[in-house]
Formats: sequence, structure tokens, C-alpha cells
Amino acid sequence: MRPAALAVLVLLLAGCARAAPIETGSAAAAMPRAASDPQVERGRYLALVADCAPCHVGAHGEPYGGGRAIPTPFGTLRASNLTPDPVTGIGAWTDQEFARAVRDGVGRRREHLYPAMPYPYYTRMPAEDVAAIRAFLATIAPVSHAVEANQLPFPFRIRSLVGVWNRLYFRPGTYVVNAGASAQWNRGAYLVEGPGHCGACHTPKSRLGGDDGTRMLAGAALDGWFSPDLRDGERTGLGTWSAAELADYLRSGTNAHSAASGPMAEVITESTAAMSDPDIDAIVVYLRSRKEAAGPHATPPPPDARTLEAGRSIYADACAPCHGEDARGVLHLFPPLRDNPVVQSDDPVTLIRVVLHGTQNAATDRAPTGPSMPSFGWKLDDGEVAAVLSYVRSSWGNTAAAVTPKSVASSRHSKAP
Repeated sequence: MRPAALAVLVLLLAGCARAAPIETGSAAAAMPRAASDPQVERGRYLALVADCAPCHVGAHGEPYGGGRAIPTPFGTLRASNLTPDPVTGIGAWTDQEFARAVRDGVGRRREHLYPAMPYPYYTRMPAEDVAAIRAFLATIAPVSHAVEANQLPFPFRIRSLVGVWNRLYFRPGTYVVNAGASAQWNRGAYLVEGPGHCGACHTPKSRLGGDDGTRMLAGAALDGWFSPDLRDGERTGLGTWSAAELADYLRSGTNAHSAASGPMAEVITESTAAMSDPDIDAIVVYLRSRKEAAGPHATPPPPDARTLEAGRSIYADACAPCHGEDARGVLHLFPPLRDNPVVQSDDPVTLIRVVLHGTQNAATDRAPTGPSMPSFGWKLDDGEVAAVLSYVRSSWGNTAAAVTPKSVASSRHSKAP
């Protein structure tokens, strides 16, 4: 949307947002439940599946204390305080107000919430699941921490604009069971499309930040990373992964094909590594049913000979000691670079970021080492980073486009991780 049109839209909508009276009713915090209550335990697990804790962590690490910066393409938001503090948290909220925020994206005063809080996915959760999460949050230690969530620049800070976004992209309603699929498939679909909100990172977005429903889970760039394709493609998707390998990745953060780093490392350590085996298996069944759109892959032209030679030399010096001369890596330590979906993604931003800034792999009970990769940004200039990545993306059977020095420079001068 052009700035002028957006400004007109703001003027039209600014007067439409009216404060509504706060609903009265008993708040969950008024009658806290024991942590051993079955509903509380169910809510604890569902909050883990929904990956709530990492975003809503407090300024000093307090569980659900709020304040973490959430970068978006339109500016920064801060996650709210979800503890039962009655003034700065949700202790005075009714169960109905909480459910409306989670499932409809509407705050206590009827204000629109921004979809960085993934209510377009949480809307698929049934009322009993949301109520269980609410019961669990009522047992969290209260934290007095006022959070100004909306730190977006004008005009995006005008919340009434979200109403227009909702009409374009938000489809409220609980998950509908696919009668033609198994119970396990349906459980996996519910977890991925609902509380797990995988598409929030892995589905391509429009210019306004809405999901492209025609390319669900096809991979997307977000905050300087590229979340890879989760469909069954063999080059850039998960088509070469067995069911056991995909399950192993979700449980441990590593397998014979890849190692979780960046935002996915946090998803593994804070969510999937602690999920039940039946739920992990259900997710695997669902993801393996996602089909890549048919069509031939157009092999890009290889880098020029000078670039290849420079990249080969840099790889031998800086990369081969860990990833191997044959790029097969070391199982559970250094991921292979051949036949790696991330390496062959259309958008190389993750590779560029990792080479420039380094990264830390996930550390879990099943794979506790959590090896890291050092930064090479201090050592390699933009042309050298482009050369080595172009070499990697076109060697050992990889077929991906060359990386340009301009792309490296853009990533180097953007916000560091």
C-alpha cells in the first residue's frame, strides 16, 4: 500500500476505534488453583506447545513477565505481561476477556491486538484449550511490570488499521476435523495450524504481512532469517528426510540433514523438545503430507570461474575443518552443506547471516552439546562471503543461485542478531 493511500486510510479509520467498557466478572487470579490441578497441567502443556514463554519472558527472565521486543517489518512491538498481577498483568481479566484476546485478537478494552500475537492461528483452539492455558497462567508468580506493547511508528501504531488487516487475512473459527484423514493426521494438522503457529514463520507473506494461503509452509523471510520450506520438495523442502529423521530434529534440534539455529533453535528448546512423543509423531505425519507445487526446477547458471575458485579456496580454509571437504558434516555436531534445504533456499539470507555473525545451535537433553559456529564477518569482506556461499550453493549437487556482494552488504549493515 502506498504511503498516501495509507494516510487516507488512517484518517478514515482513526475515528472508528472506540473504547468499550471493561467487562465485569470474576477473574481467574481471584481463585488460584493448585499447580497439580489437571486443568492447570493441561494448560501448562498447551502453553508449551503454543511457545508462549519465549516471547512473553520478563525483562529479567521472569516467566511470562513480558517486555521482550518483537521485531516486525513495520516496527517493534513488545510482548505483554501474562502474569496474574492485577495492575500490569492479566490478573484482573475475566476468562472471557482472555479468550477473546487469544482467539479473536481483541484486547480488554476492545482494542485490536497486532497479529504478531498469532491469534490467526490460536483462533483454531477450542474454548477448553484456551481455558486451560488461562488456568495455568493464574498459577504463575505475579510480576509488576508495565509494558507499552505498541511501539510502532505512525501510521502503523493506529490500531484501527488492524481491523482492515483482519478483514483481508483473519479467518476466525476453531479447527475443523478432516473426516477423510486419520485421527493422527488431524492432531498434527491442529498442532501445526493452531497452537504451534508454524505458518507464522514458514508461510510466505504479502506486503501487508498476511499469509499467502496458496503457499502454506513454503518458506518465508522474517527478521533477517529465512524459515525453510516444510513441504515435501526434495531440493528445498523435507522430501529427503525420513519420518524418523524429522521426528529426531523436532525432539533434539539435529539430525543427519540439519541442525536448528537462530529462531528455530528457540522453538526446539522451548517447545518441541518437551512435547509428547504422540504429538511429535502426529506433526510428522501431517508435515509429510504437505505437497510441493508441481513444476520443474530451473537450474540457475553457475557462478563464474573466478568466483568459484575464490569460494573453493575460502571453503577449504574456513569451512572444511568442520563441515568436511565433501560437505557431509559431522553427525549431531556440524550440519552437512550438501543436499541441505537451507543451503539451497531461494533466499540465502540465513546463510549470509550465519557466516557474518555466527550462530548457536539448539542444545537439548537428547543433543546437549549445542555447538556454535563462529562469526567470519570480521575476517571476510562482502565479496569473499558472496564467493564462498556461491561455491557452497553450486557444489556437491547443490543447485542454487549465486550470492551477490550487494546482498551480503545489506545483511552486514542490518541489525545484528
